[in-house]
Amino acid sequence: MTLRRTLICFVALSWLTVSAQAQETLKVGTDATFPPMEYVDNGKRTGFDIELVEALGKAMNKRIEWVDIDFKGLIPGLVSKRFDMSVSAIYITDERKKVVDFTDAYYAGGLVAMVKDGNTTIKTLADLNGKKVAVQVGTKSVSYLGTNHPQVQLVEVEKNQEMFNLVEIARADAAVTGKPAAFQYVRTRGGMHVLEQQLTTEEYGMALRKDTPELTRAVNAALAKLKADGTYALIVKKWFSNAAAK
Repeated sequence: MTLRRTLICFVALSWLTVSAQAQETLKVGTDATFPPMEYVDNGKRTGFDIELVEALGKAMNKRIEWVDIDFKGLIPGLVSKRFDMSVSAIYITDERKKVVDFTDAYYAGGLVAMVKDGNTTIKTLADLNGKKVAVQVGTKSVSYLGTNHPQVQLVEVEKNQEMFNLVEIARADAAVTGKPAAFQYVRTRGGMHVLEQQLTTEEYGMALRKDTPELTRAVNAALAKLKADGTYALIVKKWFSNAAAK
């Protein structure tokens, strides 16, 4: 009888342990305004980043809890421990790596310039000089243009969609944003086109705090698993197979 009770207790404790592990939550900060990477459709978050992180959560046996925040708050919010990870089409840069750690790169992007169809004055990147260019505050576009194209008149906005709107109503001559978002807009809305010459070619990474190296290793291991079992390839195909990216 004693042995039986011991076994029952052991099984119960084991079940509780597994249940506790299954309920572990990974809080992830994102700015879901950047299709096709992350955006809200019919009241639900969706996009490449969203689907990839949810798959990572399953591989890590963690429940994903999304925290919505403006892009400019992703790094500060992470550092202040508001969430455990930031995933929102964030470029891996040396400047950001001084403050946070990054996972292995999970997708290659870069900055591109968009202009309204029929625009005959902006055909190359050099033509941006002296023009009003819309950019999203806190993004690489701001610092890159400020350093490499100082003659550009920056028009900073809070949301990605606002950049496109300004170009559409001719309050900005061009918009500079990430390649996936640019081609997503061209495919779904039209009225604008992407200049052939790309400003940069960079890689996206998931940002984590420097005091959680074990979590960074765990996310990298889960990402490697998704790549090995074909899950990653399926997600990429779903979101980018019809991309017009060059």
